[in-house]
Amino acid sequence: MSSNNSTTAAWFEDRIASAVAPLLLGFTVEAVAEIDSTNTELMRRARAGRTEPVLLVAERQTAGRGRLGRPWQSAPRQEPAASLTFSLGMPLAPADWSGLSLAVGVSVAESLDPSGEHKVGLKWPNDVWVNDSKLVGILIETAMPHAAGQDGQRYVVIGIGINIGAREGDGMRTPPAWLRQWRPEANAPEVLRELAEPLVRAVLAFEAGGFAPFAERFAARDVLRGREVVLSDGTSGLCEGVAWGGELQVRTDAGLQLITSDEVSVRPRGMSF
Repeated sequence: MSSNNSTTAAWFEDRIASAVAPLLLGFTVEAVAEIDSTNTELMRRARAGRTEPVLLVAERQTAGRGRLGRPWQSAPRQEPAASLTFSLGMPLAPADWSGLSLAVGVSVAESLDPSGEHKVGLKWPNDVWVNDSKLVGILIETAMPHAAGQDGQRYVVIGIGINIGAREGDGMRTPPAWLRQWRPEANAPEVLRELAEPLVRAVLAFEAGGFAPFAERFAARDVLRGREVVLSDGTSGLCEGVAWGGELQVRTDAGLQLITSDEVSVRPRGMSF
């Protein structure tokens, strides 16, 4: 692991752990100043057989990753508080894994904007947007360590990156949004404390009931529904929202397509990939 364990912020580790521990036996919180990637580190641990539930937060990532292998950049070294990057790792055995990233997105969006007043929305399959600008990225990976795999259980690593302070949009495919646009006093440790317990509860609810219990909540914040969209293969059509199984529904000239692969990118018409 490439890390520096000397943190400059108080991350409420004990408060978060005490809130989550009743839900996840053996749960711990770790905070480091710098690491290559919190997801990469927890995946390394899982492959080595370490499958305990843990939340790993880093003030700065030097090799953060997003979906499809794209980089996720933390805030510059001089202002680490301008971003929040963390990963939640835990054993999980849902009957169907489809829609987990959507359920995670629902939890994050509702924690950041409970009333919906600030138009924090969800962009299938794993981004949180505000006014067509990206506020949060979500990356989910799974490992099947030697000690796991029974009854479909895997070790899931849920990586979340949130823009807390202002971000430059140079080189980004989607312009950035940031939390301080409407919460000027927001700071990364406090936001983590707000997110952690509801996130764990959402993941456990998904394990028990799949995506269906989250479907209406996702629909209420769906930023693609009712818009013309373009898929990464060039197909275009009208987005008709997300089905109860988490599939994106796009009405094309060939009929209704259900998009299930997270290898397919979707953009509103007029926005480039």
